[in-house]
Amino acid sequence: MNTGFVLSWIDYLVMIIYFAFVLGIGWALKRYMKDASAFLEAGRAMPAWVAGLAFISTNLGALEVMGMTGSGLKYGMLTTHFYWVGAIPAMVFLAMFMMPFYYGSKARSVPEYIKLRYDEKTRGLNAILFAVMTILASGISMYALAILMEKVLGWNFHLSLILSAAIVLAYTYLGGLSSAIYNEVLQFFIIVVGLLPIVILSLKDVGGWHGLQQSLAPIVSSKGFAPDAWTTTWKYTGSAKLNPMGVEWYGIFAGLGFVLSFGYWCTNFLIVQRAMSAKSTTAARNTPLIGAIPKMFIPFLIIVPGIVALVLMNTPGKGFALPLNEAGQPIYDYTIIMLLKQYLPAGVLGLGVTALLASFMSGMAGNVSAFNTVWTYDIYQSYIRPVTKDKASDDKHYLFVGRMATIFGVIVSIAAAYLASLFGNIMDFLQTIFSMINAPLFAVIFLGMFWKRATGHAAFTGLLMGFFVALLHHGLTFPEGANTLVKGGWIAHLHAYPVEMAQNFWTAIFACSTSAIITVFLSFMTTQKKSDNELKGLVYALTPKLNEEAVPWYNRSSTLAIIVLTLVSILTILFW
Repeated sequence: MNTGFVLSWIDYLVMIIYFAFVLGIGWALKRYMKDASAFLEAGRAMPAWVAGLAFISTNLGALEVMGMTGSGLKYGMLTTHFYWVGAIPAMVFLAMFMMPFYYGSKARSVPEYIKLRYDEKTRGLNAILFAVMTILASGISMYALAILMEKVLGWNFHLSLILSAAIVLAYTYLGGLSSAIYNEVLQFFIIVVGLLPIVILSLKDVGGWHGLQQSLAPIVSSKGFAPDAWTTTWKYTGSAKLNPMGVEWYGIFAGLGFVLSFGYWCTNFLIVQRAMSAKSTTAARNTPLIGAIPKMFIPFLIIVPGIVALVLMNTPGKGFALPLNEAGQPIYDYTIIMLLKQYLPAGVLGLGVTALLASFMSGMAGNVSAFNTVWTYDIYQSYIRPVTKDKASDDKHYLFVGRMATIFGVIVSIAAAYLASLFGNIMDFLQTIFSMINAPLFAVIFLGMFWKRATGHAAFTGLLMGFFVALLHHGLTFPEGANTLVKGGWIAHLHAYPVEMAQNFWTAIFACSTSAIITVFLSFMTTQKKSDNELKGLVYALTPKLNEEAVPWYNRSSTLAIIVLTLVSILTILFW
């Protein structure tokens, strides 16, 4: 489909300046990359506010900008559950209870924490599953960026894929995690500035929020829902048939609010890595809390324009349409691209396109930097070439391996990008991955941190069986209208879910429950091989509580947590 974009020289200039800054940051940091710690861990020297913005910007990639805008059109304000229920509580929990263990244990990654808490085999299994997940997630961002360049710039899709991969590879290879983090901070501000005009202009076009509600009423009613089903969050979750997401309130609470949310924000090393790069324990705890404040307002930046797009699609004379797939269904991933075309003039259009480029590159770089750390420390160093007595030689060797892993990760991500093209909504694809890998992992880590009786043999079996149950559920169920086996039903068609997201929620619930039950049961059947002294700093009951008396009240984690929870409660009530 030809989207009809016409970019002026000003638009191209804005993009060129952005790319120059991105590559310049990598080049400037190259001289500091003298060992593996600097390249893979950023030397644990990041200020809390830098780590906090990077924390949220890493997640503000293809999933949020392209996927969430499309989901806003598809599901309405119910998509905000991925923020106010599916992110903020877990981010607060991570800050207050889990970061002291991650940071205090001096583990370089989440899999390494698992080794310290459980054993080597559980660490190895988690490292392999996480490596696969990051490659797939990086491929999704790469795919999103490639179709953006194809539809906006008119470039060949395959050429766009290779070019986007080359740019991310360049600055990540040069500056490592530090380069990725500083670029993520830059990208955060570009995304906000670049997309804010769309929010303002699109709402103005439909008469503000009240006008949007009035325009939606007949459209939503024709779909068989209540007139305000697209502009409320909890009101119609008493029944799956009454809301566009096809999930009841308890499915949202258990599947998203607990399993998917805590599994992603509390155990995903891609996210936790940013907090682990902070310069102190207090800074590490404050990182998720600082990130939570802009996080809760992002729905107004990307979901609301998606809802406006539903009105535009159904209003004659607006000239707004999405490209269709082979089944004649709209491709929701193109929503934000078509909104750019609809509202932004020359110059501002270049800024909007640059914002999308920034978001996708942020997601790619985040996944690649997490992959190279896990590969180097948790797979290569553990099973292929262990450390020797020559520290200087080891540092140089693992720095080389980390850079080679960066190249390998980008190349494999290109293949994953083609797999992502089989989904109609990249957010649905990402949640499928998270439900299979993060959900069972959360059960294992949660039990390990808060129950000293949990054993390594039990954790390994629980994690493995949780993953297999997730695969089994995905293979036996499918979303209605699915036209590819990637979406499920590749074993048999035992049950059809209304939409992909409902299938993902229940996949996560089954995976986490299986992992937890098996881990608890086998822990009672096996012997705990680690002493209380070995578990000190790794298990809540055996670790001295942090004392923040010397920290100013306004900089304490507890104060920030109260502010965050109060704000998100107010937003939930306003859009109930």
